Amino acid sequence: MDAARIRHMLRLLTVALALCTVGIALLSPRVLHGEEVACLPAVPDVWVVSTRGLPEVCRLPESVNFHVQRLRPDGSAWERSDLSGLLDDPTRPVMVFIHGNRYTPAEARQQGLDLARRAAGCCGSGLRIIIYSWPSEQQGILLKDGRSKYQRSYSEGRYLAWLLGQFEPERPVAIVGYSFGAIITLEAIDDLLIAEQAGNGTVRPLTGRSGPVNVVFIAAAVRSDALAPRGPYRDALDHIDRLTLLVNSDDDALRFFPFLDCRQRAEALGFVGMPRRWMPMTVPFSSFDAAGIVGRTHGFQHYLASPSLMRRICEGATTGLETTAD
Repeated sequence: MDAARIRHMLRLLTVALALCTVGIALLSPRVLHGEEVACLPAVPDVWVVSTRGLPEVCRLPESVNFHVQRLRPDGSAWERSDLSGLLDDPTRPVMVFIHGNRYTPAEARQQGLDLARRAAGCCGSGLRIIIYSWPSEQQGILLKDGRSKYQRSYSEGRYLAWLLGQFEPERPVAIVGYSFGAIITLEAIDDLLIAEQAGNGTVRPLTGRSGPVNVVFIAAAVRSDALAPRGPYRDALDHIDRLTLLVNSDDDALRFFPFLDCRQRAEALGFVGMPRRWMPMTVPFSSFDAAGIVGRTHGFQHYLASPSLMRRICEGATTGLETTAD
């Protein structure tokens, strides 16, 4: 065999090895900042419950006309549905995702879908994802816009309370609240407790639930003493089975949280965190400062892009919820 023929065969072998390497890279999980990112699964079970267009309310409503949508099983489009369809199969675990400020309806759906796909990959395929979409489109600039959405969060807590109050007591529930989603969550739990004490029969009581309630707060835009021994939402801890916090001590947006409510001037929980001693010892608690991963940004997409942070979100949300499909 002459030298030219040998060189030709070596070139062919080099090309073949390169193609094999590319093929392996395409078929394998991606690597991001040294962390393995699992391939995304098939289309998960995703719904949207929207309060956009609903008025502000000062008390728990007797009924709510939510706008409900469901992602088609093939993922091709969103279709109209209703609350009865959402609430079927009362033992199936649900994860409620509550977004933050400055989201259009389309952006809320897309980010909730991104979370759902990643969550289904590490949490099991039996999880129903509910995107709680509230009117957070930008109105004005900076503090004016933030103060407006901060005030709206209290109304949203009442709407969310009504929704949670429709779940069967045995249904496992995970709540993932990002930014203002944290105050909406705590307001909802507080409103349910008030309704229970008042004997309000339009919602099911939290006391005595057999299904667990796991809560994950990401860059929480709620006062840092919310769950302190004398904090305004302390009683909520009696009805939370697991709490996970992802804080960011470098978050540029949360630095301005004290200016949203001049009466309290408290730092944000998602900025400074909280000590373990505030939690009942029987409630699993995890807190992690994500500043080294997401930097100074407040954007939720940066948390979604991190495999290690997504694992924390998934573990915090679904541990004990038995999310594996039948």
